[in-house]
Amino acid sequence: MVSINGDKWCQSTFSAYISVKCALTPFYVYTMKTKHSRIRTISLLAGLLLAFFALAQEQSVRPGINRHFVDPDWHRWVNTFERPGREVYDKRHAIVAASKVRPGMSVADIGAGTGLFTRLFAPAVEPGGTVYAIDIASKFIDNILRTCREQGLSNVTGIVNTPVDTGLPTDAIDLAFIADTYHHFEYPKQTLASIHEALRSEGRVIIIDFRRDPRVSSNWVMGHVRGNKAQVMQELRAAGFRLVDDKPLMRTNYFLEFVKAAKEQGK
Repeated sequence: MVSINGDKWCQSTFSAYISVKCALTPFYVYTMKTKHSRIRTISLLAGLLLAFFALAQEQSVRPGINRHFVDPDWHRWVNTFERPGREVYDKRHAIVAASKVRPGMSVADIGAGTGLFTRLFAPAVEPGGTVYAIDIASKFIDNILRTCREQGLSNVTGIVNTPVDTGLPTDAIDLAFIADTYHHFEYPKQTLASIHEALRSEGRVIIIDFRRDPRVSSNWVMGHVRGNKAQVMQELRAAGFRLVDDKPLMRTNYFLEFVKAAKEQGK
């Protein structure tokens, strides 16, 4: 990340900014010297700035995949996410144990949904720990906080994030936990950059997601999930994470654990 006047930009955006700034400098000088051409030059500058933002913005890898979460029906999704027969629900306690959370840790449940894992992590990081429940749906976050209050869990912070940023502060977390959510990242490069920035040194990322293999996966998984495990591993490596474990914990989902490392050169 690069800071410009207090704002943090990802490296690709910063590089595009520098290129456009260099291109704009002669036009700025020209404007100052030629008063009568100022309006025409300003129009040209505006066009170039629009081109810069179009260039710098990562394109969505799966437009519309999160349309169901614009105004989600809380009870419907509780019945979907927290039901016997859903593998991550049936294996929830084994997943928490495999995540190796301990008292005092700060954990981000990214794509928290109905808060299944948020509420399991909260007592596991006590005393002194914090869980960030992060989701793009404010209705999910409101209800997660409500259910946490009802269960006496006072160490949960809710964040309504954007499709490109987790909303977490720098060096805020020890673990980023992403369960059945990575395939919903519309802008994985920017989101992973945000996670990398939020993780402390040697911080970890756990990704649980559907196995996408035409030999064993359902038609729904093949149509809904954009990439297989190998692609996810490649994207995480490029974003500055090193694979440390691939646990054979589940049948229809994989469990990958990464540690924060340096980003690949040129990424």
